Amino acid sequence: MAIHKAAAGTLPVYALAGVRIFNGAAGLLAPDLLISRLDPDRDPPSPAAVYAFRLFGIRTILLGLDLLTDRGERLREDLRDGVLIHGSDTATAATLGLSGRLPPRTATLTTLISAANTALAVASLVNSGKGKRP
Repeated sequence: MAIHKAAAGTLPVYALAGVRIFNGAAGLLAPDLLISRLDPDRDPPSPAAVYAFRLFGIRTILLGLDLLTDRGERLREDLRDGVLIHGSDTATAATLGLSGRLPPRTATLTTLISAANTALAVASLVNSGKGKRP
């Protein structure tokens, strides 16, 4: 099945939007589950950690929705912001792992997830400059 050339350029934007909405909803609605994966020895999770996951959860949902609704220069601004946001997330996860503040497996997983989001943000931004978004 061939994908129309213009539609192929939108795939990274829609993939990034989907990842953001899914991860944001998980952070907002199930912070305890996510925290237990990051810090399995802490039960119950810290109220500050629950707050942070919910705070970033709603932020991430709104960022995902922006990718689905914005067009033109506003979308390109969203995508430029996304490269910075996801790049910062990647650097934070890697730094926490390298400093030993996250277990190696958790640090590797969170760094890889954030790096994949950064790659999607970069691909979306590059495609937006080529007129690939309807």
